[in-house]
Amino acid sequence: SSKIKEDQGLNVCMSGSALSCEECLIIHPSCAWCAQEKFGSARTLMSRCDLRQNLQKRGCEAHHMESPSSSTTVVKSEPLSSKGSGPTQYDVIQIMPQKISLSLRPGDQTSFKVQVRQVEDYPVDLYYLMDLSLSMKDDLDTIRNLGTKLADEMRKLTSNFRLGFGSFVDKNMSPFSYTARKYQDNPCNGYKLFPSCVPSFGFRHLLSLTDKVDRFNEEVQKQMVSRNRDAPEGGFDAILQAAVCKERIGWRKEAFHLLVFATDDVPHLALDGKLGGLVQPHDGECHMNEKNEYSGSTNMDYPSLALLGEKLAANNIYLIFAVTKRLYVIYKNFTALIPGTTVEILDQDSKNIIQLIVNAYNSIRSKVELTVWDQPEDLSLSFTATCQDGQPLPGLRKCADLKIGDTVSFDVSIDARGCPAPGTQQSFTIKPVGFKDRLEVSVDYRCACGCTDQTQANSTHCSSIGQYTCGICRCDPGYLGARCECQEGEAGSMYLSACRQAEGMQICGGRGECSCNQCLCYESEFGKIYGTFCECDDFSCARHKGILCSGHGECHCGECKCHAGYIGDNCNCSTDTSSCVSDDGQICSGRGSCACGRCQCTEPGAFGDTCEKCPTCPDACGTKRECIECRLFSSGRLSDNQTCQRLCKDEIITVETLKTDDPNAVLCLYKTENECVMKFTYSEHANGMSVLTALKEPECGAAPDAMTVLLAVVGSILLVGIVLLAIWKLVITVHDRREFARFQSARSRARYEMASNPLYKQPISNDYVETDFSMYSKSYNGAAH
Repeated sequence: SSKIKEDQGLNVCMSGSALSCEECLIIHPSCAWCAQEKFGSARTLMSRCDLRQNLQKRGCEAHHMESPSSSTTVVKSEPLSSKGSGPTQYDVIQIMPQKISLSLRPGDQTSFKVQVRQVEDYPVDLYYLMDLSLSMKDDLDTIRNLGTKLADEMRKLTSNFRLGFGSFVDKNMSPFSYTARKYQDNPCNGYKLFPSCVPSFGFRHLLSLTDKVDRFNEEVQKQMVSRNRDAPEGGFDAILQAAVCKERIGWRKEAFHLLVFATDDVPHLALDGKLGGLVQPHDGECHMNEKNEYSGSTNMDYPSLALLGEKLAANNIYLIFAVTKRLYVIYKNFTALIPGTTVEILDQDSKNIIQLIVNAYNSIRSKVELTVWDQPEDLSLSFTATCQDGQPLPGLRKCADLKIGDTVSFDVSIDARGCPAPGTQQSFTIKPVGFKDRLEVSVDYRCACGCTDQTQANSTHCSSIGQYTCGICRCDPGYLGARCECQEGEAGSMYLSACRQAEGMQICGGRGECSCNQCLCYESEFGKIYGTFCECDDFSCARHKGILCSGHGECHCGECKCHAGYIGDNCNCSTDTSSCVSDDGQICSGRGSCACGRCQCTEPGAFGDTCEKCPTCPDACGTKRECIECRLFSSGRLSDNQTCQRLCKDEIITVETLKTDDPNAVLCLYKTENECVMKFTYSEHANGMSVLTALKEPECGAAPDAMTVLLAVVGSILLVGIVLLAIWKLVITVHDRREFARFQSARSRARYEMASNPLYKQPISNDYVETDFSMYSKSYNGAAH
């Protein structure tokens, strides 16, 4: 249903140039036409076109009003499937509904909901397209047993897997390859490092998609490298042939199509073929001969990116660029121009190719993006995505970080900007990138009024010289007036007053002539002048860079009426927020707001197209920590949901010792699960690349030795004991010395007293008594004998 809108101070219906019911309906979806016979002023025709409520107030009965509205009818809507393989493989449905019909009134926006689900265990066809130029020799040696190993890994993701193989070098003509006679059979002739190789070729299909993966190994083991002259390769020729030669390659309709493109150099693009005299553009068709080789290699130019994207999308093919690190930025830029492509970093010898393919597959399956095919020019579409968190995201037609089996929905709003020729029916298709499933939308237009079916020719209402239709007269040539009562050229004061918007103003605003109480507006080289008093035109509106209404709106009576998806006085502001979504799925990385399709960073220090760069932001270390964990140690939050390769594209340099003297680098530290400390620096280079410099291993303290701890404890006890003994000894020594000093003092006083005291008498010795007694005893003893 339409929303009734009325601009402040301006009745958009009355200010229009509607001279008929059909013209009234085009002005605005809120406008209605009154076909009632006796209605409105006789002097003006515009009074019949007004807002519905105004017409009712002025006496127009509801059944005489013409005001159709847009509507949506679901024609086919089968439920979504949950599993991709098994007996129901050919009835898998991943989008709902499948067919709808729209009836659109210009300007009256209507909407419908689309649901998408990536089913589990969906069949996968993988075609491995390999660069066999000389620099890829070590890669060829690595993948000789790739088929078996890759099949084992992919069968963990799907029970129905098929594998194919093709190779390419470049156009076998000068100046792209060696064409001299001595190089015809062996372009490596005279090349000391590798003296023997096969002639170069554009594209060679070697193995159609098959579930017999041993055949892949057999075909790879037969291959030999070649040699071309210039650095770029002819890989885009090969990609296009692999996409469009569906029968030769063996793409299944009911399967997920992956095309892995492995190379170590840049590709040739459209117009490069002119260097070899190839002026015929690529026709986008299959040109494979009986030898399964590309026969148009030396006849047509290389394909353009636009042609490549068109053919990949038409055949539901996801392209995976597997390229070496130095080429990552170039191919990353290609992915922005070719829908449904992704890029992964390939090791120099392709040893990580299996994990690369698995990561790319998981990354692709974790997102859903809608595309629109064959959209009519007069239709405007806008999308609002509702992903797993349930929050509507206006302007987005993509959901990421999904798990297989998740269901997401998109609200699609559609608006017709005009009316095509009567009876015109148009259609377009909404399709998820890489899916075979699609929603077919048919469109018809509600531009006609039902009252035209009751047109009366030469009606008496029109003085018998005109048609009476929808309440008004369409006069025959040469007649004018509400009832065809005047002839051209008649004039008079009674008629002139009806052509002034107000007393004192110019007749018809100076931009027209008054004839039979009506203004006939002049023609202008700038556009159309219209209105009851020629007061309106379609060229006096705001411009942006010299373009009226920025090319995204219609000028109506001095005001821009913006198309769906644009706002502003000059319609230069897009409401689409898809360009503001950062790799982590947030609007402007959560550090700003999206205005007119561009991020305005509000976090101090944040910059970049999506405010993704911010070394000084509080969360900078935390954000980059997750990348360090998943890239270097395969741990952390990002390692579980297979988003590490997608979100963490920064260059990471590992060092033994971390330098922290760079003033432009931010030092980050965090504690690991093992209580170790991991250090890294984060800086932004002038070329726009983010660089993380990290220690190879976290810094951990060594575990203490048990004997060392024991000896330390015993030593500490002994040391404490010795210290205590020393203190005790010191105290005792001090105490003894004090006591001895007292004794000495007392002794000195005693001697003094003996020498000077007059009362003191020297004691008498008894030694003589003892002597006499001794002598007596001896005499007695002798007499006795």
